Amino acid sequence: MTKIKNLYGLILAGGSSKRMGQDKTLMDYHGKPQIEHVHNLLEVHCTKVFLSKRADQKAHKGVLSIDDDQSFLNIGPLGGILSAMKTCPESSWLVMACDLPFVTQETLGFLIQNRDPQKIATAFRSVHDGLPEPLCAIWEGPGYPEILGFFKKNVHCPRKVLINSNTKLLEQEDPRWLDNVNDQTEFKQAINHFKKGNIYVEYFDTTAP
Repeated sequence: MTKIKNLYGLILAGGSSKRMGQDKTLMDYHGKPQIEHVHNLLEVHCTKVFLSKRADQKAHKGVLSIDDDQSFLNIGPLGGILSAMKTCPESSWLVMACDLPFVTQETLGFLIQNRDPQKIATAFRSVHDGLPEPLCAIWEGPGYPEILGFFKKNVHCPRKVLINSNTKLLEQEDPRWLDNVNDQTEFKQAINHFKKGNIYVEYFDTTAP
């Protein structure tokens, strides 16, 4: 598959992972650390792939990284996105959080095939509330000034940015593509289903012990 010119990948991993209790980039769902798995997914399509991280956060060997810019500290994922856009203003960004183990090449291929570069972003619609899913989305480089404008108005939620912008929204072909894993219970449930070779069953069983 041909890499897309001026499309860079960005792995969001700047959170503290308090609920998980350990670094989410090192969780193993697919026989390798999640950082490596996500990097492998993104590098199929992107000319470069970067890890978005805090300045005090350890880098990963063999993975390029972008530290949060001093202008965008402590505002969550939007800070990572803005930092990447500021660092490489010529590029658009295929952004993916590190806690989405059910994203596949099919997911990213569908996103890219239906991309609209004239919009500020192309994102999936949440299957839960119909709102944009900003952390597996393509954020277009030319939209940087508009996104920066939201930041200057103290709008730091990437979802709110997309809700209030000209965003192309896609329906998820599989409703579990963007299910994330936030704690050890969810991690164990997900692993059990990966081991069964059936990743698209309903794995968040709240009645499980």
